[in-house]
Amino acid sequence: MLSKDTSTQTLVPAGIYRHYKGQRYQVLYCARHSETEEWQVVYRCLYGEFSLWVRPLAMFIESVSLENGLAVPRFALEIATEFTSPDLNRL
Repeated sequence: MLSKDTSTQTLVPAGIYRHYKGQRYQVLYCARHSETEEWQVVYRCLYGEFSLWVRPLAMFIESVSLENGLAVPRFALEIATEFTSPDLNRL
């Protein structure tokens, strides 16, 4: 279990990930659910309408079993990028 004060930088690095089925996604950041405080990964499809999605962290980092029985990561990091926080002083 992750502590409530875990740095979002250490959960899942921002970057480009490949889903085990082949599509690519951009992880933007991690956030906590407002009611359960469960960590979530916020990411964008890099195809189609480039829609935004949220998936529980535990699901994002888990391994899945392929038909041949091989266990692989659900999402594999391809390119790490730096997350840039918005300038809140400009609001």
